[in-house]
Amino acid sequence: MAKRSTILAAGAAAVLLVITGVVAALSSGGTDSSSDATTVTVRLWDEQVAAAYEESFAAFEVDNPDIQVDVEIVPWDDYFEKLRTDVAGDSASDIFWVDGGSYPVYADAGALVNITTAFSAEAQAGWAPAVVEQYTRDETLWGVPQLADPGIAVYYNADLLGDAGLTVDDVSALTWDPTGTSDTLIAVLAKLTKDYNGHTADSADFDGSNLSQYGYNAGYDLQAMVLNYLASGGAAFQTETNEYAFASEEGIAAFQYLVDLMNEWHVSPSAANTNTNGDFSRGQFLQGNMALFQSGVYNLANVNAGANFDWGVVRLPSGPAGAISVVDGIAAAGNAASKHPAETSRVLEWLGSAAGAEYIGASGAASPAVIAAQPAYADYWAGEKVDISAFYDVLAAGSAPAPRGAGWPAAENAMRPLLNEVFLGRTPVGEGVRAAQDAANDTLTR
Repeated sequence: MAKRSTILAAGAAAVLLVITGVVAALSSGGTDSSSDATTVTVRLWDEQVAAAYEESFAAFEVDNPDIQVDVEIVPWDDYFEKLRTDVAGDSASDIFWVDGGSYPVYADAGALVNITTAFSAEAQAGWAPAVVEQYTRDETLWGVPQLADPGIAVYYNADLLGDAGLTVDDVSALTWDPTGTSDTLIAVLAKLTKDYNGHTADSADFDGSNLSQYGYNAGYDLQAMVLNYLASGGAAFQTETNEYAFASEEGIAAFQYLVDLMNEWHVSPSAANTNTNGDFSRGQFLQGNMALFQSGVYNLANVNAGANFDWGVVRLPSGPAGAISVVDGIAAAGNAASKHPAETSRVLEWLGSAAGAEYIGASGAASPAVIAAQPAYADYWAGEKVDISAFYDVLAAGSAPAPRGAGWPAAENAMRPLLNEVFLGRTPVGEGVRAAQDAANDTLTR
């Protein structure tokens, strides 16, 4: 049966999240007026995975002709605002992606299907333990694990390395040190950064306000940059009780280092670009204007499809505490207010199966959270002759968790404008980071 993939309109007006009392038990059944099949909608923000889902659901519908699955894509920048609006207004999709910071408020309000009771223990045993733990709250699992990102690594442009007289070995074990004693990262980035007159950042004639080539993508990117620098610098983002603790001495040093890469050494794009466009650095890398791009496997498919130069992946820079990466996962949550819960449950079951999840891995779109589907992902990239070991090897030194807790969305909204000013260089780092931590923690008491 033919499916359709839609991109939902962006720009929903901001609303208060009022879920409790809205979620109600609705009648099951419900068929699509245009056919005999019940339509189950699945919402996500990733176009690469959406394409894999289309193939997966086509296979599902062969054995389940009474269900049509429609994939809805909402761009990342608008995703969570629209989700809040739609859940509060009882118009959310039957199944929707959540991240570790967004799901707790919906779980606490009763808006999500209880996966612990809806699925067998055998089915749940086949999911990546780290993702299961991330989406478990009050001993209940609130989403079917879909993606299990390993660590963060650094993509390199081999042509730009060669132009600078550098090899892959020269960038495969870089170190950053806020004291400068054992730092090797800044000198390498200086060789890889150029102004529009062709002067590199280690030249006396270099104009840091007029860059044509960037060495690196330092900026306010929590997953790709900030959390890794905090952990590698020996700082914690949150305490065990989910309070924000990143304004420690080590944390401020990590922020200062990142900000200096942009505003003192001028080896990364300006925050005027990256604060407002989360994809700016990726675009510069794909256009051949950035030598080193620190990111995760979530950009492997984008780089493979968009880069017209030789590239590869190396370990992320090591800090005072080592090379420590954040790890993260994504889950598919069932809408407790679905008008057809039985059919929604069957689609969730498919998404949590090896057969359903294998399409994600086999396409190279992402690393599946269903363990039995993960070899297909490794096989895909081996076939592309891309060595992805750097994303996994870094985990041997330990890992840092993604932001967690029901208060994360509000805390992120409170801290972001303050940290944006820090990265723009308008607020001193120590002052701005402490203010951001205070603002984030203030949201936990409201």
